[in-house]
Amino acid sequence: MSRKHILVVEDEAPIRDMIRFALERSDFSVAEAPDAQAARLAVAERRPDLVLLDWMLPGVSGMELAREWRRDELTQNLPIILVTARVDENDRVRGLNLGADDYVTKPFSSSELVARVRAVLRRSLPGGEDETLELDGLTLDAASQRVSVGDASVRLGPTEYRLLRFFMSNPERVYTREQMLDRVWGQNVYVEERTVDVHIRRLRKALAPHGFDGFIQTVRGSGYRFSSRSL
Repeated sequence: MSRKHILVVEDEAPIRDMIRFALERSDFSVAEAPDAQAARLAVAERRPDLVLLDWMLPGVSGMELAREWRRDELTQNLPIILVTARVDENDRVRGLNLGADDYVTKPFSSSELVARVRAVLRRSLPGGEDETLELDGLTLDAASQRVSVGDASVRLGPTEYRLLRFFMSNPERVYTREQMLDRVWGQNVYVEERTVDVHIRRLRKALAPHGFDGFIQTVRGSGYRFSSRSL
């Protein structure tokens, strides 16, 4: 199996060097970019398997770049981990809302960084099953990782895809946020429960133009359920 390719977008050279060393030691291949323009060129030259994206870039910020990639059909499913010195919870939630799949706050350890990279890659890469899930016209093809309604494609990020696949595999059951974190994110990954709500909102927003956002139902005091039945 070829090594996974990671793009590190960071304007501070010492931090880039530290990240490169940690990733290459863990058998990843690494490309570097000091700003948004270099990052765009790097993605065009070789699409990475994941991007480590600094929030505070010169010129175009990491947040703006993440938003730009999410709007582009060629990069809308590109896994992104936001690297930020902002520790306020609202800032982290804002980052997730704007398209990041996870975040790492500075300062961070090399082991934490590599663990988060591996966790996001596990969530975003195909799982190997060839199943097709369908509910009332909403279709998820696991082999191609495509979601559609009739002839229309539903554009999802990698975490939203995993979340929808979990829901469609387990309809009509109520799951707590903790259970969903274990099943979708993995038991060995530390993610705050509020992260579930962020990705639920993103998934609903993606399904709304097709009329399926109401299938994701909030069960007050318990969690969430995926159902075609009315509440």
